[in-house]
Amino acid sequence: MARTLTTGAPWRVILLFAVPLLLGNVVQQLYQVADAIVVGRHLGIASLAAVGATGPLLFLLLGFAWGVTSGFAIPTAQAYGARDAERVRRSVATGTLLTGAMSVLLTAGAPLIAGPALQLLQTPPELLPEATAFTQISFLGASAVMFFNYLSAIIRAIGDSRTPLVFLTLSCLLNVGLVVLMVGVLGWGVGGAAFATVVAQAVSVGLCLEFVRRRVPALHVRRADWRVSRAEVLEHLRVGLPMGFQASIIAIGTLTVQVALNELGADAVAAYTTASRVDSLAVAFLASLGLASSMYTAQNLGGHRPDRIRRGVVQATWLAIGTAVAIGVPFILFGEQLVRLFVGEGSDGVVADAALMLEVDGYTYASLAVLFVLRGALQGLGHTMIPTATGVIELVMRVGAAIVLGAAFGFVGVVWSNPLAWIGAVVLLIPAYAREHRRLGRMPVEPRTATPTTPIPVVGPVDGSMTVDAVVTGSVPVVEPPQAARWRRLVRSERTDRAER
Repeated sequence: MARTLTTGAPWRVILLFAVPLLLGNVVQQLYQVADAIVVGRHLGIASLAAVGATGPLLFLLLGFAWGVTSGFAIPTAQAYGARDAERVRRSVATGTLLTGAMSVLLTAGAPLIAGPALQLLQTPPELLPEATAFTQISFLGASAVMFFNYLSAIIRAIGDSRTPLVFLTLSCLLNVGLVVLMVGVLGWGVGGAAFATVVAQAVSVGLCLEFVRRRVPALHVRRADWRVSRAEVLEHLRVGLPMGFQASIIAIGTLTVQVALNELGADAVAAYTTASRVDSLAVAFLASLGLASSMYTAQNLGGHRPDRIRRGVVQATWLAIGTAVAIGVPFILFGEQLVRLFVGEGSDGVVADAALMLEVDGYTYASLAVLFVLRGALQGLGHTMIPTATGVIELVMRVGAAIVLGAAFGFVGVVWSNPLAWIGAVVLLIPAYAREHRRLGRMPVEPRTATPTTPIPVVGPVDGSMTVDAVVTGSVPVVEPPQAARWRRLVRSERTDRAER
């Protein structure tokens, strides 16, 4: 159900929007956990390590796709916050065309480089055949992944974070069943696990399209909307490409970590893979608050509510820090028991190393919490330079730790690569957002007024926000506040400054 994020208590609106994202991420991570459990139990540690060895390469390209499609939804959220129905539709059309073009390129090219890329990453020879098969099948299904991410993003952009959760849950249940069938019953190996995920994502795309067709007229694109302008394409690329490159930059650092792990042997790869499966649940919680902050900020920017942006980001930061502590403590105390869910007896060395990684991450999750919220807020405001720069910092810190500390201390040194990357990014983000916080404080508060084509909500508030159960369809007189001209000048000035930077 579409709803605005520009009314209601900021912390409550962000939390209510984030909860379905949290659940969705947990569900998604759980079906990845299910893959790991089925592969690890039925095919053994070597196959589990082979799947883990593909993670950085998949993240490099599919992470780029996720970042780009999420970025394409930022202009949609800003237009929705501004109550500009035509701009929402044209943004959806632009994002759809760009997503389709990138899907074709990724699906056609990525499978061809899978094997050579894994060899370049020094994947252990005994893992290479299964790792290559898993990667190629995953890349062949890249279009399904991209379009599901994009459709979920534009549905969230209009304030609905619950519907993508429903479709994702159904997809995950299907994925778990297919993994058990294809790996455990049919014996298709790691390729079956990859194929199950592709099929599940394709089903999710179909569900999203049908939902939009039946229930979300705000996202119905008209024939004229497909004739997108060069300016609209450039605007979406301006936001989407940096978010995609940021994910890829982070992935390059992850690739370096993978190389360091490969040099340490299959047990090190298995330990890191197993700990990452558990760790990903924590990252999912914190990433959801970051995404909620991004959409909240974008809608309130479109709605001319800088005061709500300031309060909301501060409150979201404290929510994220509290969540980080609540997650980190169990990882510190019960890491070994969690790792035992993935590996059987006779793997004490793998268990000990994986538990150590969970302990180190548990102590440093607060820095990751601040990173996600502040970076999401800056992206929602349309900034690209600082978020991208933080990705570069993460790359430098992660590569440096993997190479220098890994050589000096082995697996322990590699484990510290992620926490050091988070801390390095936060060092830049805090002063960057503090400047933006002060700038927002100087802006006038001017909620969007009604126009002759703006639907007027007459039922609400619900759950800290507004729902539209009926609209006024006649012409509505517009009385523009005296601060309107000043606001437009400030917004134009900010856009000019960003373009110059």
